[in-house]
Amino acid sequence: MANTLPPLSLYIHTPWCVRKCPYCDFNSHEPSPYEPSPYEPGSHGFTPRDLPEEAYLKALLQDLDGDLALAAGREIQTIFIGGGTPSLLSPVFYQRLLREIKARLPIADDAEITLEANPGTTEQERFIGYRNAGINRLSLGIQSFQPDQLYALGRIHSGNEAVAAVQQARQAGFTNINIDLMHGLPGQTPQLAMDDIEQALALAPEHLSWYQLTLEPNTAFHSSPPTLPEEEALWDIQDKGHQRLEQAGFERYEISAYATAHHQSRHNLNYWQFGDYLGIGAGAHGKLSHIDQNGQWCIERRWKTRQPDAYLKRFNDLRGFIAGKQLLTPDELPLEFAMNALRLTQGVTLDTWSANTGQSDVMLLERLQTADKKGLLMQMPEKLRASPQGLLFLNELLALICDD
Repeated sequence: MANTLPPLSLYIHTPWCVRKCPYCDFNSHEPSPYEPSPYEPGSHGFTPRDLPEEAYLKALLQDLDGDLALAAGREIQTIFIGGGTPSLLSPVFYQRLLREIKARLPIADDAEITLEANPGTTEQERFIGYRNAGINRLSLGIQSFQPDQLYALGRIHSGNEAVAAVQQARQAGFTNINIDLMHGLPGQTPQLAMDDIEQALALAPEHLSWYQLTLEPNTAFHSSPPTLPEEEALWDIQDKGHQRLEQAGFERYEISAYATAHHQSRHNLNYWQFGDYLGIGAGAHGKLSHIDQNGQWCIERRWKTRQPDAYLKRFNDLRGFIAGKQLLTPDELPLEFAMNALRLTQGVTLDTWSANTGQSDVMLLERLQTADKKGLLMQMPEKLRASPQGLLFLNELLALICDD
């Protein structure tokens, strides 16, 4: 096993959204008490609903205080504020939050600090405020620029508002922007999917998250599935889109992540390279490595109370915000490590595999034979790397490598 602690990140969850999208299985909730949504696709202007900013700020900081013992003396390399829709909360909220975090934990001078934002919930002054708060990377949940696809996805913005959001972010001083873009959408043809890519490229983002719509359990789409493109069209979209992005100078470094030079998501890389991260906020998850009282190396996962109202009620509760904990067993480590690391197009070295799983190279190499015969692996000495086919069928590859 590894004998040094991995890099440490911080994830902060914002659980509120204007409206729950039918494909979304994230921990997101419309503000309560419920108010009829004034937002429709193509609407202009944004008036945030009353959210319990003050109460949530205090809860987040108390939540963080409860996790500090496992992060003592360690420097935070990246911060990611996800959701939900973090851009529903004010710049002042994030100014205060980041100031208080820095008073509790050392933050690297070059830390990457990302905020997820949705078009339709932002305006020029808010972007300026986020940048002044210390946020230096934006991830914009655009998904599509086409009106029919946006409507089918339940998005509250128009294509024009998506373009305006990127332009406003640039004017506010952001030089590191990710665009989230989906494909395989209801009613989407290969040409419409390529039109979305071209529109995104015209905005010159540094990073693109380009992923296929999947019907996840516990979503409206899962219980009432829309009509999606045929399999042949999906393959066509995947192939043409990948080629176009590479032609435009984007490197695919993870299954659904493309970046220009030096703009890979450092926060997500830490996840995929099996780094550590604190997780605060309603429903947030964390992974922490530490040495136990017996001198044994341990990896613990912990997750926080999920429902926003219940989370806020945990303030000053002796139970704290933790809803559950799990110490990973040696048998669980190979799958835990592989399901992250093998998403990376460059894979991992066999030495890294052994250091993080405690499993010998000999045992791994025995299991690789079947995967290799199926064309799921790149034939590279001393490296475990999925082939293009393996990236498409990652679950099968994981089963061959990790299952007894």
